[in-house]
Amino acid sequence: MARIVARSGERVEPLGGWSWLATAADTVATPAALPEDGDWQAATVPGTVAGTLRALGRLDDASANAIGQQDHWYRTRLTAPLNGRLRFEGLATVTEIWVGGIKQADSASMFAAVELAVDCSAGTEIALCFRALAPKLAAVPRRSRWRPTMIQPNGLRWFRTSALGSMPGWCPPGLPTGPYRPVLRIESEANAPQIESVDLRTSYDGQTGTVALSLTLAASASLPGRAIMRCAGGEAVLHADGDSRLAGTLSLSGIAPWFPHTHGEPALHDLTLTLDGETIDLGRIGFRSLEVDRGDDGEGFGLVVNGVPVFCRGACWSNADVTTLAGGRAAYEPWLMLAREAGMNMIRLPGVMTYEDEAFFALCDELGIMVWQEMMLANFDYPQGDAGFRAAIAAEVEALLDRTQGAPSLVVLCGGSEVFQQSAMLGAPPEAWSGPLFDEVLPEAVAALRPDIAYVPNSPSGGPLPFVADKGVTHYYGVGAYMRGLDDARRANIRFAAESLAFANVPEEISLRSGKPPAITHHPDWKRGVPRDAGASWDFEDVRDHYLERLYGLDPAQLRREDLERYFALSRATVAEVMEETFAEWRRPGSPTRGALVWLLQDLQPGAGWGVIASDGEPKSAWHGLARAFRPVQLALTDEGVNGLALHVLNERPEPLAAIVELTCWRSGEVAVVQAKREVALAQRSATSLSAFDLIGRFFDIAYAYRFGPPGHDVTSAVLRDTASGEVLAEAFHFPLGRGHERHYCGLSVQLERDGDDCWLVLSTQRFAQSVEIVDPGWRPERNWFHLAPGEPRRIRLRQRKGASGAPTGEVRAVNASDRASYAAGG
Repeated sequence: MARIVARSGERVEPLGGWSWLATAADTVATPAALPEDGDWQAATVPGTVAGTLRALGRLDDASANAIGQQDHWYRTRLTAPLNGRLRFEGLATVTEIWVGGIKQADSASMFAAVELAVDCSAGTEIALCFRALAPKLAAVPRRSRWRPTMIQPNGLRWFRTSALGSMPGWCPPGLPTGPYRPVLRIESEANAPQIESVDLRTSYDGQTGTVALSLTLAASASLPGRAIMRCAGGEAVLHADGDSRLAGTLSLSGIAPWFPHTHGEPALHDLTLTLDGETIDLGRIGFRSLEVDRGDDGEGFGLVVNGVPVFCRGACWSNADVTTLAGGRAAYEPWLMLAREAGMNMIRLPGVMTYEDEAFFALCDELGIMVWQEMMLANFDYPQGDAGFRAAIAAEVEALLDRTQGAPSLVVLCGGSEVFQQSAMLGAPPEAWSGPLFDEVLPEAVAALRPDIAYVPNSPSGGPLPFVADKGVTHYYGVGAYMRGLDDARRANIRFAAESLAFANVPEEISLRSGKPPAITHHPDWKRGVPRDAGASWDFEDVRDHYLERLYGLDPAQLRREDLERYFALSRATVAEVMEETFAEWRRPGSPTRGALVWLLQDLQPGAGWGVIASDGEPKSAWHGLARAFRPVQLALTDEGVNGLALHVLNERPEPLAAIVELTCWRSGEVAVVQAKREVALAQRSATSLSAFDLIGRFFDIAYAYRFGPPGHDVTSAVLRDTASGEVLAEAFHFPLGRGHERHYCGLSVQLERDGDDCWLVLSTQRFAQSVEIVDPGWRPERNWFHLAPGEPRRIRLRQRKGASGAPTGEVRAVNASDRASYAAGG
């Protein structure tokens, strides 16, 4: 039954006024023994010990590592009497709860809420003791069939806590500790209906949306005389179903369904419940159907929403703030808005992070972003034979599915991350990969509580080895960590990549200006921000450098030494180009790939991390490349060898598309040697592929595959233009000779335009400009790191950064341009 924190007729308030003290492990047994003259500090709740240390200016590696070796006490006093309940939404991790000097409860999971009935006078002390976790990790049984190197120590497999802080090589240190979710005081109001829980189910059959609602009342409550639910102009009466239960069903014909934003409108509808004249807001709900498409061979994975196949694209979530583990709308919204702005329609919550709260799902509902939710289980050989451990996971998944029952954005529950892969890679036989958690406990919970979502046992899984790309769900790093050619994106025959394309993405210049880390690639603080796999002889900067050399023909080590600014510029351009080209392969008609998610959405710490958004919230070049690759109305070019270039036109929108495809081949980046165009008409949610040979109508070695003599051009540009308005909907480019590293005078020009509070740049060039970069300390360009062809001006909106002041003032650059263009208000 869906959990209700604030039952009808109750007043809920956060419990504040907390202070914090660290003590040596196991030296203070009770709150009465705490030293009054100790180093007590004001603490924010919800929050963590690390968050308090950061606020005090005391957080560094030494203090972060010490957190797990110490006990941590939080205490406050009630400012008013409380006859009701205390609810602790999240306590990390091994916690004692003391009320009035008496221990009332223990908690051993940071993922389980604790609720206590209390009757306390004003001034009663509430104390929490978070016992030192590190000694407990060392004391548990160590024997296991395999031990991951990515997450350490192995004792973590026995505790229900996050892997954050325990992944050397890419995550800041420090075990999550403290009341990281709200502590609530809950009081009942007289004569109000007492609802214990709500069970809410929605369904959609393509025409009619249905809400099935049931209420369980408190044992002391009497059934109301009249109960009515209302949604989207319809209403239905709830009838008694036993002594303490009401149930009813509401069918809404012609209701607007919920779609991911790339394919339609994420329609939401208010649901209310009226009990004897009192109206209770049950939030907003959405109606959708969901099917899993396994492909003709039965071995793929794809999602079909409301009968429409959806190419899932997006990124893997890390954390809104790894130091405080912040939740709530204000923490999530900036990141999710940027995900939506980049065209992402799916976010994966991996098993190495934490569960997010209801505000996360509410935002994804609103923004039309699907959620792939994993259980916080990753890599370890978990004690699945232990009945207590299985019971803890069962309670965990039931609580998760209960509180997300009304969320249409939740589409996948996955058993965890890389458990099957880790066991297989370390030599365990297939029968050891899974177990009762993944085969019984979790799928049974999904069937009982959220039958409208897909269940995936583990990520990756599905093939003869869990991580093969051409069956089931994979983690794909052929392009990326394994340094294979870009053509491997097609050769691997990927069906669905739950993570992929991890690079050490260099932050934008505006982020590096803070000096944290210093923009010196050999500096230890710089290397601290570069991800690496534990035990590997390389890091992900080496991976990026490999592709820089492949794309631009330059030695990265020499470039770093001689021209660091250019090295950073080409590094940023590299990841944007690789990501855009790879997704062009995956999204083309005829591709077996039904989805791919990039690792990660946001960095956990400053530096060249995996995130496509820096830890300060600034989008990186990779984000801009993905924003182009993820367009719902898209034009892509792929090199088909002796078959020339293929132009792929995609229309995922619910409206038909009438457009013109224009193709131009450029010699020396400024002379158009071939031009062709064709009108295209696509039905809603359809795609087509065109041959460049057919478009041109004669032989021209457009891919430079036949090589009869010197090449006739060095770049091809293609434009998809709306027939009615002339608006450019998408662009694509191909470099038959490679991108090259020569610089030329391009004749870049920029004009600043203002329309009220809105600011725009109009950019143009005389010669083809590669990977154009806009640098402005106070204003963020909506699009960046794009190519610019002669005769095709680009209008880019600027958005003022938070905390910035003044008019736009900046510079426009291109990686192949020897010239730059500046702009300023009034200039």
